Amino acid sequence: MFKRVLWVSVGVALGVVAVSKANAYVKANTPDKARQFLLGPDQENVGARTLQGLVSQFKQAQQERERELNNQYINKLN
Repeated sequence: MFKRVLWVSVGVALGVVAVSKANAYVKANTPDKARQFLLGPDQENVGARTLQGLVSQFKQAQQERERELNNQYINKLN
């Protein structure tokens, strides 16, 4: 179990480093217009906006699935 936690944490850490390096490379080597097209006008908060979008999509899917299951069980009772 400890090995799995270790390797998952190593993978997450490497992912964070790779994304930050790629983000720095894009910021340093692309023209401003292309960077605005790719990252949007608020280039400093791309990670926060992405995480917020993922959380909202997850919550929406969770609510839809809950409604679906509730309707399924209500129909079984009737």
